[in-house]
Amino acid sequence: MLDIQKKISNTFYALISLPSTAMGFALSIQISALSWLLTTKYNLDIHEVGIVWAAGPLAGIFGQVIVGLISDKVWFWGGRRRPFVLIGGTLAALSLLALPNIDVISSAFGMTNLLVVAVIVALTLDLSINISFNPTRSIIADVTPEGEPRTKGYTWMQTISGFFGVFAYVVGATMGNYVLINIGVVIVFLFSVVPMFFVTEPKEILSEAAAEQIQKTATEWGQLWKIYIAHGFSWIGVQTMFVFIIAFIQQKMMSDVDPAEASARAGQIIAISFAVLNTVGFILPAFVLEPIAKKIGRVRVHLIAVAVMAAGYFGIVLFAQDAMALYVMMAVCGIGWASIVSLPFAIMTEKVDKSRMGFFMGIFNLSVVLPQLLVSLFIGKFILDSADKNIIFIICGVSLALSSVCWILVKEKRGEETPEKTFSASH
Repeated sequence: MLDIQKKISNTFYALISLPSTAMGFALSIQISALSWLLTTKYNLDIHEVGIVWAAGPLAGIFGQVIVGLISDKVWFWGGRRRPFVLIGGTLAALSLLALPNIDVISSAFGMTNLLVVAVIVALTLDLSINISFNPTRSIIADVTPEGEPRTKGYTWMQTISGFFGVFAYVVGATMGNYVLINIGVVIVFLFSVVPMFFVTEPKEILSEAAAEQIQKTATEWGQLWKIYIAHGFSWIGVQTMFVFIIAFIQQKMMSDVDPAEASARAGQIIAISFAVLNTVGFILPAFVLEPIAKKIGRVRVHLIAVAVMAAGYFGIVLFAQDAMALYVMMAVCGIGWASIVSLPFAIMTEKVDKSRMGFFMGIFNLSVVLPQLLVSLFIGKFILDSADKNIIFIICGVSLALSSVCWILVKEKRGEETPEKTFSASH
């Protein structure tokens, strides 16, 4: 075990954040480029784009739960989470290459239906990401003690991951999505594979009975259901934005743009919008949200941040008539985004049996992928039939407002941190 891991130094927090960063970077590329590619290069309509996006949640339902459950029980290649990160990271890097080559793949296999090929490519990429996402998050809980160190682990994860997410969108906006994809192949492979050879996983994870002896809590199912529902409403709003913002931009900002330039301009606006969102998203967790959470609690910080994001979505409906106004509102939404991708993980992990962390992380992921599936299969058709695409961000705002209300029902666990010496002894 490296000294940085024994001391749980900031360098170690950065190191264990890289595998999750790799998966987040792959997801950022998908968010930035997939809808744009499908609508501009392959001429799919917005409903068909929603069908393609549905492949991801379907992969997540099975991939993260099953992989999480298996990774709790197995040990090979020197780790519990390591094998799945190595395999999934490699497959994700290879799958990214397929995104701009859907037509080539279709021709090579003699298939004429681009929609079918697009779904297969999206499913392959998402399954690869989902193989790794659960273990990359679970390993942070495995190698950090509960309380402040655990919170710090997940806020660092979002800070590092968010920084590279911004980098992804900036590259997409300035150099184009094709350059972004090529850079992403390298980053996803290196960040997922290399760090796993420098992190020592605990061979034994505390059982629930042992956890109770050192004053940790057993699984709190009642609280977990409240967390799942609250988090699920957040992701209905977030996923609606990710998938359908292209339709909003095309209607509200492309009416006076030359059709020959509209495609590139729309892609640029999307990239800059998500760069702004993720800039706020990576700066706040470790430097703002964590310090405030120490004083007033993580749950309270999170519900306030989500409420601010809801206000930002309604602000887009009211004020985003041009790109600059959209960017300003995206900065406001970034406050909630910073919290959504960091604090709920720390809150959830302290309400479950540590020896089954992979399983519970997979179940937690259902509160992300089921809303994504709802958005892709049902909300997409509703948006397609709506003449005014403001409906996109009305749905987003209402969903985030409901999430904030639901978080009021989640109890804060405070003042019961586990001493580091106890954690170290258990390893």
